[in-house]
Amino acid sequence: MIGIYLAIWNSWTFILFGIDKYKACHHRFRISENTLLIHACLGGAVGGFLGMLVFRHKTRHLKFCLIMPLLVLIQVFFLCFFLK
Repeated sequence: MIGIYLAIWNSWTFILFGIDKYKACHHRFRISENTLLIHACLGGAVGGFLGMLVFRHKTRHLKFCLIMPLLVLIQVFFLCFFLK
């Protein structure tokens, strides 16, 4: 059950990073940084981190470069701990 949630949430977070990058390139209304970070905190860190790398989005923002890898480590740790 938790695996399905994480797969869906990480996919959605990845898509959000792609949408925000598209909007940034086309000078449209953006998705807030807080929204992106909240989605990452709620289980979508891997999707968010992959979104950063694939779309080359938010990679110059120190906040994202520090928080996203840290969230990935925390979430992977908790996933391994709870599935043990």
